[in-house]
Amino acid sequence: MPTEQERGPRSAARDHVCRGYRRRGGFVAHAQEFLAEGLAAGERVLYVAPGDETALAGQLRADERCDEGLARGAVQVASVDATYATGDVVDPAGQVERYAAATSEALAAGFTGLRVAADATSLVRTAAQVDAFARYENLVDHYMAAHPMSAMCGYDVGELGGEVVAELACMHPRAVEGGTPFHLHGHARDGSAAALDGDLDLDSRRLWPLALERAGLRSEGSTIVIDATGLAFADHRSLVALATYAEQHAVTVVLRTRLATPARLVELLDLTSVRVERAA
Repeated sequence: MPTEQERGPRSAARDHVCRGYRRRGGFVAHAQEFLAEGLAAGERVLYVAPGDETALAGQLRADERCDEGLARGAVQVASVDATYATGDVVDPAGQVERYAAATSEALAAGFTGLRVAADATSLVRTAAQVDAFARYENLVDHYMAAHPMSAMCGYDVGELGGEVVAELACMHPRAVEGGTPFHLHGHARDGSAAALDGDLDLDSRRLWPLALERAGLRSEGSTIVIDATGLAFADHRSLVALATYAEQHAVTVVLRTRLATPARLVELLDLTSVRVERAA
Protein backbone atom coordinates (compact mmCIF):
# COMPACT_ATOMS: atom_id res chain seq x y z
CA MET A 1 0.00 0.00 0.00
CA PRO A 2 1.29 3.51 -0.74
CA THR A 3 2.22 5.68 2.22
CA GLU A 4 0.43 8.96 2.90
CA GLN A 5 3.40 10.77 1.37
CA GLU A 6 3.13 8.64 -1.79
CA ARG A 7 -0.59 9.38 -2.05
CA GLY A 8 -0.03 13.11 -1.75
CA PRO A 9 -2.53 15.51 -0.17
CA ARG A 10 -6.24 14.85 -0.56
CA SER A 11 -6.66 18.13 -2.43
CA ALA A 12 -4.32 17.07 -5.24
CA ALA A 13 -6.63 15.15 -7.59
CA ARG A 14 -4.98 12.48 -9.73
CA ASP A 15 -5.83 12.46 -13.40
CA HIS A 16 -4.84 10.71 -16.62
CA VAL A 17 -6.49 12.25 -19.63
CA CYS A 18 -6.03 11.74 -23.36
CA ARG A 19 -6.46 14.97 -25.32
CA GLY A 20 -6.80 14.78 -29.08
CA TYR A 21 -6.13 18.10 -30.77
CA ARG A 22 -6.22 19.65 -34.23
CA ARG A 23 -4.41 22.89 -33.48
CA ARG A 24 -1.03 22.84 -31.78
CA GLY A 25 -1.76 26.14 -30.05
CA GLY A 26 -4.88 24.65 -28.50
CA PHE A 27 -2.91 21.81 -26.97
CA VAL A 28 -0.31 24.21 -25.55
CA ALA A 29 -3.06 26.28 -23.90
CA HIS A 30 -4.58 23.17 -22.31
CA ALA A 31 -1.12 22.03 -21.19
CA GLN A 32 -0.53 25.38 -19.49
CA GLU A 33 -3.78 25.06 -17.55
CA PHE A 34 -3.19 21.41 -16.65
CA LEU A 35 0.31 22.12 -15.36
CA ALA A 36 -0.78 25.24 -13.50
CA GLU A 37 -3.31 23.12 -11.58
CA GLY A 38 -0.42 20.89 -10.53
CA LEU A 39 1.64 23.86 -9.38
CA ALA A 40 -1.29 25.06 -7.25
CA ALA A 41 -1.36 21.60 -5.61
CA GLY A 42 2.36 21.74 -4.82
CA GLU A 43 3.41 19.31 -7.55
CA ARG A 44 6.48 19.34 -9.73
CA VAL A 45 5.36 19.61 -13.36
CA LEU A 46 6.97 18.46 -16.59
CA TYR A 47 6.21 19.57 -20.15
CA VAL A 48 7.30 17.20 -22.93
CA ALA A 49 6.84 18.22 -26.57
CA PRO A 50 8.67 18.61 -29.90
CA GLY A 51 11.23 21.41 -30.13
CA ASP A 52 14.25 22.54 -28.16
CA GLU A 53 13.93 23.17 -24.45
CA THR A 54 14.30 26.96 -24.76
CA ALA A 55 11.34 27.08 -27.14
CA LEU A 56 9.30 24.80 -24.89
CA ALA A 57 9.99 26.99 -21.87
CA GLY A 58 8.91 29.97 -23.96
CA GLN A 59 5.56 28.32 -24.68
CA LEU A 60 4.90 28.00 -20.95
CA ARG A 61 6.04 31.52 -20.04
CA ALA A 62 2.89 32.91 -21.64
CA ASP A 63 1.11 31.70 -18.49
CA GLU A 64 2.35 33.69 -15.50
CA ARG A 65 1.77 30.75 -13.17
CA CYS A 66 4.06 28.53 -15.25
CA ASP A 67 6.54 31.38 -15.69
CA GLU A 68 6.84 31.72 -11.92
CA GLY A 69 7.21 27.93 -11.64
CA LEU A 70 10.05 27.94 -14.16
CA ALA A 71 11.84 30.60 -12.12
CA ARG A 72 11.76 28.52 -8.92
CA GLY A 73 12.43 25.14 -10.54
CA ALA A 74 8.98 23.64 -10.08
CA VAL A 75 8.49 23.47 -13.85
CA GLN A 76 10.68 21.27 -16.03
CA VAL A 77 10.71 20.88 -19.81
CA ALA A 78 12.01 18.08 -22.02
CA SER A 79 12.22 17.80 -25.78
CA VAL A 80 10.63 14.65 -27.13
CA ASP A 81 12.98 14.96 -30.13
CA ALA A 82 16.05 14.78 -27.90
CA THR A 83 14.66 11.95 -25.77
CA TYR A 84 13.54 9.58 -28.53
CA ALA A 85 15.06 8.78 -31.92
CA THR A 86 12.75 8.85 -34.93
CA GLY A 87 11.01 5.50 -35.24
CA ASP A 88 11.77 4.40 -31.67
CA VAL A 89 9.30 1.95 -30.17
CA VAL A 90 8.70 2.71 -26.50
CA ASP A 91 9.52 0.08 -23.88
CA PRO A 92 6.30 0.18 -21.79
CA ALA A 93 7.77 -1.12 -18.53
CA GLY A 94 10.93 0.93 -18.92
CA GLN A 95 8.99 4.12 -19.53
CA VAL A 96 6.88 3.55 -16.42
CA GLU A 97 10.06 2.99 -14.41
CA ARG A 98 11.42 6.34 -15.61
CA TYR A 99 8.27 8.17 -14.53
CA ALA A 100 8.25 6.28 -11.23
CA ALA A 101 11.80 7.49 -10.60
CA ALA A 102 10.83 11.05 -11.53
CA THR A 103 7.87 10.87 -9.14
CA SER A 104 10.12 9.65 -6.33
CA GLU A 105 12.58 12.47 -7.06
CA ALA A 106 9.78 15.04 -6.92
CA LEU A 107 8.62 13.71 -3.53
CA ALA A 108 12.18 13.72 -2.21
CA ALA A 109 12.52 17.36 -3.30
CA GLY A 110 9.48 18.32 -1.23
CA PHE A 111 6.82 18.35 -3.93
CA THR A 112 3.49 16.58 -3.48
CA GLY A 113 3.83 14.59 -6.69
CA LEU A 114 4.52 14.78 -10.41
CA ARG A 115 2.26 16.10 -13.18
CA VAL A 116 3.16 15.66 -16.86
CA ALA A 117 1.76 17.20 -20.03
CA ALA A 118 3.20 15.44 -23.07
CA ASP A 119 2.59 15.71 -26.80
CA ALA A 120 3.30 12.11 -27.82
CA THR A 121 2.28 12.42 -31.49
CA SER A 122 5.78 11.73 -32.83
CA LEU A 123 5.99 8.51 -30.80
CA VAL A 124 3.00 6.79 -32.44
CA ARG A 125 3.52 7.15 -36.19
CA THR A 126 3.92 3.45 -36.98
CA ALA A 127 1.75 0.44 -36.16
CA ALA A 128 4.46 -0.99 -33.88
CA GLN A 129 4.75 2.33 -32.04
CA VAL A 130 0.98 2.56 -31.52
CA ASP A 131 0.80 -0.98 -30.17
CA ALA A 132 3.65 -0.45 -27.69
CA PHE A 133 2.44 2.99 -26.61
CA ALA A 134 -1.11 1.78 -25.99
CA ARG A 135 0.32 -0.92 -23.73
CA TYR A 136 2.40 1.74 -21.97
CA GLU A 137 -0.64 4.02 -21.48
CA ASN A 138 -2.45 1.21 -19.67
CA LEU A 139 0.57 0.25 -17.60
CA VAL A 140 1.31 3.80 -16.47
CA ASP A 141 -2.37 4.26 -15.60
CA HIS A 142 -2.06 1.38 -13.13
CA TYR A 143 0.97 3.15 -11.65
CA MET A 144 -0.89 6.46 -11.37
CA ALA A 145 -3.80 4.76 -9.62
CA ALA A 146 -1.56 4.12 -6.60
CA HIS A 147 1.01 6.94 -6.79
CA PRO A 148 0.96 10.76 -6.89
CA MET A 149 1.43 11.18 -10.64
CA SER A 150 -0.95 12.73 -13.16
CA ALA A 151 -0.65 13.11 -16.92
CA MET A 152 -2.26 14.69 -19.95
CA CYS A 153 -1.30 12.92 -23.18
CA GLY A 154 -1.73 14.88 -26.41
CA TYR A 155 -2.18 13.42 -29.89
CA ASP A 156 -2.61 15.31 -33.17
CA VAL A 157 -5.83 13.90 -34.66
CA GLY A 158 -5.18 15.57 -38.03
CA GLU A 159 -1.80 13.87 -38.39
CA LEU A 160 -2.53 10.47 -36.84
CA GLY A 161 -6.18 10.00 -37.79
CA GLY A 162 -9.14 9.38 -35.53
CA GLU A 163 -8.80 5.59 -35.42
CA VAL A 164 -5.22 5.71 -34.11
CA VAL A 165 -6.09 8.30 -31.46
CA ALA A 166 -9.07 6.18 -30.37
CA GLU A 167 -6.75 3.18 -29.84
CA LEU A 168 -4.76 5.28 -27.38
CA ALA A 169 -7.68 7.15 -25.85
CA CYS A 170 -9.51 3.97 -24.83
CA MET A 171 -6.60 3.06 -22.53
CA HIS A 172 -7.17 6.23 -20.46
CA PRO A 173 -9.84 6.78 -17.78
CA ARG A 174 -10.81 10.01 -19.57
CA ALA A 175 -10.49 11.44 -23.06
CA VAL A 176 -11.23 14.75 -24.78
CA GLU A 177 -11.65 14.55 -28.57
CA GLY A 178 -10.46 10.97 -28.34
CA GLY A 179 -13.24 9.31 -30.32
CA THR A 180 -13.52 6.22 -28.11
CA PRO A 181 -16.84 4.74 -26.92
CA PHE A 182 -15.28 3.02 -23.89
CA HIS A 183 -12.35 3.24 -21.46
CA LEU A 184 -10.42 0.22 -20.17
CA HIS A 185 -8.04 1.55 -17.56
CA GLY A 186 -6.19 0.93 -14.33
CA HIS A 187 -8.07 3.12 -11.89
CA ALA A 188 -9.83 0.09 -10.46
CA ARG A 189 -11.35 -0.61 -7.06
CA ASP A 190 -11.56 -3.67 -4.81
CA GLY A 191 -8.51 -5.36 -6.27
CA SER A 192 -9.93 -5.52 -9.79
CA ALA A 193 -7.53 -6.08 -12.67
CA ALA A 194 -9.01 -3.13 -14.58
CA ALA A 195 -11.92 -0.72 -14.71
CA LEU A 196 -14.29 -0.43 -17.66
CA ASP A 197 -16.48 2.58 -18.48
CA GLY A 198 -18.65 3.69 -21.41
CA ASP A 199 -20.37 1.69 -24.14
CA LEU A 200 -19.38 -1.60 -25.74
CA ASP A 201 -21.41 -1.29 -28.93
CA LEU A 202 -20.96 -1.61 -32.68
CA ASP A 203 -18.41 1.23 -32.65
CA SER A 204 -16.31 -0.83 -30.22
CA ARG A 205 -16.08 -3.90 -32.45
CA ARG A 206 -12.49 -3.25 -33.61
CA LEU A 207 -11.19 -1.42 -30.53
CA TRP A 208 -12.41 -3.74 -27.77
CA PRO A 209 -10.37 -6.89 -28.61
CA LEU A 210 -7.28 -4.72 -29.19
CA ALA A 211 -7.71 -2.99 -25.85
CA LEU A 212 -8.16 -6.28 -23.99
CA GLU A 213 -4.96 -7.72 -25.40
CA ARG A 214 -2.94 -4.54 -24.85
CA ALA A 215 -4.16 -4.21 -21.27
CA GLY A 216 -2.59 -7.59 -20.52
CA LEU A 217 -5.19 -8.48 -17.90
CA ARG A 218 -3.66 -11.12 -15.71
CA SER A 219 -4.07 -12.46 -12.19
CA GLU A 220 -2.18 -14.77 -9.87
CA GLY A 221 -5.05 -17.25 -10.00
CA SER A 222 -7.41 -18.28 -12.75
CA THR A 223 -9.93 -15.45 -12.30
CA ILE A 224 -9.70 -11.89 -13.60
CA VAL A 225 -12.12 -9.28 -12.22
CA ILE A 226 -13.12 -6.21 -14.23
CA ASP A 227 -14.82 -3.37 -12.36
CA ALA A 228 -17.49 -2.46 -14.92
CA THR A 229 -19.65 -0.32 -12.63
CA GLY A 230 -19.12 2.53 -15.11
CA LEU A 231 -20.31 0.45 -18.06
CA ALA A 232 -23.47 1.85 -19.64
CA PHE A 233 -24.06 -0.70 -22.39
CA ALA A 234 -22.63 -4.02 -23.65
CA ASP A 235 -23.79 -5.87 -26.75
CA HIS A 236 -23.42 -9.58 -27.48
CA ARG A 237 -20.37 -9.07 -29.74
CA SER A 238 -18.39 -7.47 -26.93
CA LEU A 239 -19.21 -10.30 -24.55
CA VAL A 240 -18.20 -12.91 -27.13
CA ALA A 241 -14.90 -11.03 -27.59
CA LEU A 242 -14.41 -11.06 -23.81
CA ALA A 243 -15.07 -14.80 -23.71
CA THR A 244 -12.60 -15.37 -26.55
CA TYR A 245 -9.94 -13.45 -24.62
CA ALA A 246 -10.63 -15.49 -21.49
CA GLU A 247 -10.43 -18.80 -23.36
CA GLN A 248 -7.19 -17.84 -25.11
CA HIS A 249 -5.58 -17.08 -21.76
CA ALA A 250 -7.19 -19.97 -19.86
CA VAL A 251 -8.91 -17.74 -17.29
CA THR A 252 -12.40 -16.86 -16.15
CA VAL A 253 -13.33 -13.18 -16.44
CA VAL A 254 -15.70 -11.78 -13.83
CA LEU A 255 -17.56 -8.70 -15.01
CA ARG A 256 -18.93 -6.64 -12.11
CA THR A 257 -21.64 -4.39 -13.48
CA ARG A 258 -24.88 -2.69 -12.53
CA LEU A 259 -26.41 -3.78 -15.85
CA ALA A 260 -28.83 -6.70 -16.00
CA THR A 261 -28.49 -7.47 -19.72
CA PRO A 262 -24.90 -8.89 -19.74
CA ALA A 263 -25.85 -11.74 -17.39
CA ARG A 264 -28.77 -12.72 -19.61
CA LEU A 265 -26.61 -12.60 -22.75
CA VAL A 266 -23.83 -14.64 -21.16
CA GLU A 267 -26.34 -17.32 -20.20
CA LEU A 268 -28.07 -17.25 -23.59
CA LEU A 269 -24.78 -17.52 -25.51
CA ASP A 270 -23.34 -20.11 -23.10
CA LEU A 271 -20.18 -18.09 -22.50
CA THR A 272 -18.79 -20.27 -19.73
CA SER A 273 -15.51 -18.36 -19.47
CA VAL A 274 -17.33 -15.14 -18.45
CA ARG A 275 -19.21 -14.68 -15.18
CA VAL A 276 -21.33 -11.60 -14.50
CA GLU A 277 -21.76 -10.27 -10.96
CA ARG A 278 -24.21 -7.51 -10.15
CA ALA A 279 -22.47 -4.59 -8.48
CA ALA A 280 -24.13 -2.67 -5.70
